[in-house]
Amino acid sequence: MDYRYLAELLYPDVKHDYEYYESLYPVRNLPEGAKVTRIAPSPTGYVHFGSIFPALVSERLARQSGGVFYLRIEDTDEKRKVKGAIEDIIKSFDYFGINFDEGVTLKEQKGNYEPYIQSQRVEIYHTFAKKLVSEGKAFPCFCSEETIENDKQLQAKNKEMIGYYGKYAHCINLTCNEIEKKIKDGKKFVLRFLPDEVTKNNVTVTDLIRGAVTITDDNTGRILIKSDGVPTYHFAHAVDDHLMRTTHVVRGEEWLSSVIFNMQLFLALGFKPPKYMHISTLMTIDGVRKKKLSKRDKGSGLKEYIKNGYAAESVVEYVLTLLNSNYEDWRRANPELHWSEFSFSIKKMGSSGSLFDFAKLNDVSKNVISNMTALDVYNRLIAWASKFDKEFYEKLSYDKEYAIVVLSIGRGGPKSRKDFAVWSELRHYMSFFYDNWFEITDKINEKFSSADIIAALKKFASCYNENDTQDIWFGKIKDIAASLNYCPDMKLYKQNPEAYQGNVGDISMFIRVAVTGRINSPDLYTVMQVLGKERVIVRLKSYCI
Repeated sequence: MDYRYLAELLYPDVKHDYEYYESLYPVRNLPEGAKVTRIAPSPTGYVHFGSIFPALVSERLARQSGGVFYLRIEDTDEKRKVKGAIEDIIKSFDYFGINFDEGVTLKEQKGNYEPYIQSQRVEIYHTFAKKLVSEGKAFPCFCSEETIENDKQLQAKNKEMIGYYGKYAHCINLTCNEIEKKIKDGKKFVLRFLPDEVTKNNVTVTDLIRGAVTITDDNTGRILIKSDGVPTYHFAHAVDDHLMRTTHVVRGEEWLSSVIFNMQLFLALGFKPPKYMHISTLMTIDGVRKKKLSKRDKGSGLKEYIKNGYAAESVVEYVLTLLNSNYEDWRRANPELHWSEFSFSIKKMGSSGSLFDFAKLNDVSKNVISNMTALDVYNRLIAWASKFDKEFYEKLSYDKEYAIVVLSIGRGGPKSRKDFAVWSELRHYMSFFYDNWFEITDKINEKFSSADIIAALKKFASCYNENDTQDIWFGKIKDIAASLNYCPDMKLYKQNPEAYQGNVGDISMFIRVAVTGRINSPDLYTVMQVLGKERVIVRLKSYCI
């Protein structure tokens, strides 16, 4: 077989040889030990929550080593492309603060290794496909889909290895004349990889997270280029990661079984393979059992987190708690530092699936937001509301100073309040500060008499002075409690509760419900200062009607 002739026959339109692209995309000039990583999603739908895991690991490896982190779009599956998906990918990662040094942006592609969109790199793939053919490492296959399917069914029936090999490799021994005739007759072909030996072997490879891993590989003639001229994932992956000089590939564990084929391709192409690390599957609870978090599960799409108003740092910090076992200890010791100051380590990554936990995510988010300034919260809140809650946006922007004062309550100091986890919760949280949104949502326990409640509210309305210090303000509440046989001293009350109608905390609760509409609220004294005396008195009196 004249392989060079065959290569020209199959790919006559290839303009450059592979050496041209080797020089066009040279080895990067980076410090020793610098890592070149990437995230390479397919635009086949919305961005999955699990995508943050490899993206964040890749970003940390590159940033901490002085390397390069880039975004490549793998859009070779034309049938599954979703309109607007590329924009969604870019905006989602940008929202969560995962920034790229190179790759695809909303306006253009940046970097010296472009194009970073695979559908624009077809000529490059054909060049390297031609190289493999010319070296006798790949061959054309003209078999129909029906033939391939019939063979699979026969292999399954005979309990044989599934694949294109041996007597099932119908096109592997075609002559150049036969191939040329089929091409002239308009027959389409796929390009298949010609392995050295077709056997089912157990091969041990090294994964940076899992260590030595044994994988069973069938080593059959897999497809490299589809009949439409577009490469398969594995072939494009090998060519792109080599030419873009990727040093470390971070991906989900579902790709672990394909490492052997990846290595075979790198070897056949004469490339040095990158180092691989496969992240464990993100799990969720389905009833009583664990299962992989899928696109159908609640909390699977990043758009959902953006719409609900999770702060970017909250999601990133939660993911870091799952990726590195020592992150939470670091955070407790360094509450003021940005998450990027954390020294991320592959050695601290687990090999078993992490369990997705909304409650834990919300706890992390509350903690993150509690450490923000009121102005920072306001700016983020109004940015979110401008897209997802126009009415709330108008309310916030109408009186910025007032909104910031409201958000300042309980903020700062060693024990900042942790009232909300997402921006979407703030409309309800802040609603009682606005008259047209104020409503009584909580009821006072029926064990307290209406007469006592009304008496307490009237007494407080008659003596309330917004200029009182907090001590004087609370002293008045204690006096009202004593006048109604509600114990003004909690320690005394605990010693003999039967002797009283209630305690000073109950009187405070009556006032809180009347003023805020809720049994639980931020510091009542501060709330009243923000609301102003007129509002406070109106609400106290309205409750008594």
